[in-house]
Amino acid sequence: MEKPEFLAYVVIFLLALLFYILRREKREPKHRAKLPPGSLGWPYIGETLQLYSQDPNVFFAAKQKRYGEIFKTHILGCPCVMLASPEAARFVLVTQAHLFKPTYPKSKERLMGPSALFFHQGDYHNRLRKLVQGSLSPEAIRNLVADIEALAVSALDSWAGGCVINTFHEMKKFSFEVGILAIFGRLEAHYREELKKNYCIVDRGYNSFPTNIPGTPYKKALSARKRLSKILSELIGERKEKRLADKDLLGSLLNSKDEKGETLTNDQIADNIIGVLFAAQDTTASVMTWILKYLHDDPKLLEAVKAEQKAINKSNEEGNRPLTWSQTRNMPVTHKVILESLRMASIISFTFREAVADVEFKGYLIPKGWKVMPLFRNIHHDPKFFPDPQKFDPSRFEVAPKPNTFVPFGNGVHACPGNELAKLEMLIMTHHLVTKFRWEVVGFQSGIQYGPFPVPVNGLPARLWKQSTT
Repeated sequence: MEKPEFLAYVVIFLLALLFYILRREKREPKHRAKLPPGSLGWPYIGETLQLYSQDPNVFFAAKQKRYGEIFKTHILGCPCVMLASPEAARFVLVTQAHLFKPTYPKSKERLMGPSALFFHQGDYHNRLRKLVQGSLSPEAIRNLVADIEALAVSALDSWAGGCVINTFHEMKKFSFEVGILAIFGRLEAHYREELKKNYCIVDRGYNSFPTNIPGTPYKKALSARKRLSKILSELIGERKEKRLADKDLLGSLLNSKDEKGETLTNDQIADNIIGVLFAAQDTTASVMTWILKYLHDDPKLLEAVKAEQKAINKSNEEGNRPLTWSQTRNMPVTHKVILESLRMASIISFTFREAVADVEFKGYLIPKGWKVMPLFRNIHHDPKFFPDPQKFDPSRFEVAPKPNTFVPFGNGVHACPGNELAKLEMLIMTHHLVTKFRWEVVGFQSGIQYGPFPVPVNGLPARLWKQSTT
């Protein structure tokens, strides 16, 4: 082979090699994304002890201050990536939600029921979410105003008289009754009592150490969960016999058929009913407990809420006529108090997801199988979005918050479907609280306790008295 011809082949080979390398570099990133900054702590236990030995908010805030809005840690036996920006929360919960599945400990799944919508994605989740959201939509719950009002009046009357109550525990009882109303309508007393008795046992075991040793709260909860299934099966059987087209949640679940014409099983219905009770009770009760405290601590704000609610009460012939749906939609001062309570308390401090594939976000790797936690509380308390965030200031909601900075009920396909019912409960309870009662908080303790939702220390001990109508 002549030299020029050989050189031509060499040039062609080198050009082909260069073309291959450039194509490969274009197809593959120059470098694998790196893990976010942070510490994984000790082997296996990670930083769990640091998290639970202090206020969780201090733990997360210190991490964010040191590492930024995305950082790694290792808690509860799992490597985690924490996300503390609105953009990141939206990425996980909305725009790329298919890459992050909901994840719960198996111990909690056993108590709530594996068919509850919270544990699922895809077609089944979409179907159940539509059913639950439809039965708890404004159009559906507007007919519950009078019944919720009766429950609120009954609860407040039982607290009055000056005896010390645990506000959070009493609000939980009220929220449970509202949940039963939304799910079953006007349920017979013996069924309601049996459901309440066994649900309370399940509730006590839900956040306990998961062991099958007899006598432990978790073992008792498993037994009570079986009894709940039996009670719900009886209720489902009675509804099926009557063939009623009720529009409560049970009716919606019973009358639903998928594209193949198949109905939900009794176990699927029971799991979703119990899931709704879990979602509705502690969270709503926590917010109402904080509302009572925030109003108590700010006499000027309390007077503003009273003025608004007393004007409504006066238009209802001093309470002789019931509240109407339209009145609950026109309580601007009280509504802003509720929004600010949701921001300040941030009952859902974060949510758990799990990456179903390696995901890259802002140059960082979120490995498949790692837990991902959008930190709602950090976002709600970020001074960039809420100036002077530790100050309780409902007037900040006179202007709508920036998108994705205020997410008290979550975001995306797994956002709380019962948020309208929760706000309706709060409005009705606050109306009767401020127009007919006065109260004082007992003791001078301040602070927050977690169980797991944040509530004032000791559940906010308080005394209530009926106000004189003269």
